[in-house]
Amino acid sequence: MHDFLAGLALARTMPGINVINLAIWIGYRLRKGMGAFTAACGVLAGPLVLIILFAMLYRRWGDSVAVHQVLLGITAAAIGLSLSMGFKSLRPAITNLLYAVVVLMIFVGIGILHWPMLPVVAVLAPISVLWAFLVDKPDEG
Repeated sequence: MHDFLAGLALARTMPGINVINLAIWIGYRLRKGMGAFTAACGVLAGPLVLIILFAMLYRRWGDSVAVHQVLLGITAAAIGLSLSMGFKSLRPAITNLLYAVVVLMIFVGIGILHWPMLPVVAVLAPISVLWAFLVDKPDEG
């Protein structure tokens, strides 16, 4: 179990989708390079087939008003799921007022004022990290 949790933590730190990273890590642990390759292919094959199938269906019926209405409904549901996940992740992350201010400033800067993401995060992330190291230290002992 400890080995799996270490792999999950490693998968979360690597760029990309956590599930794919974890599958690659498990495949590598079990069968080295070929295991990693096979695991990645196994995780990606199903979605790839579905995307190709949906592309073929969209090419055939993409001009239909009903198809666009279905896609608008799916879009609304996906946005709702993303917002729900964001709010659930937000609660444990905001442990003091500064973190709440940083989250709010990033939301306003990027979401409302449409400022470029990289400069906004490049300015606010170091402030948050510095605060965590200097002020918001975990209890030791």
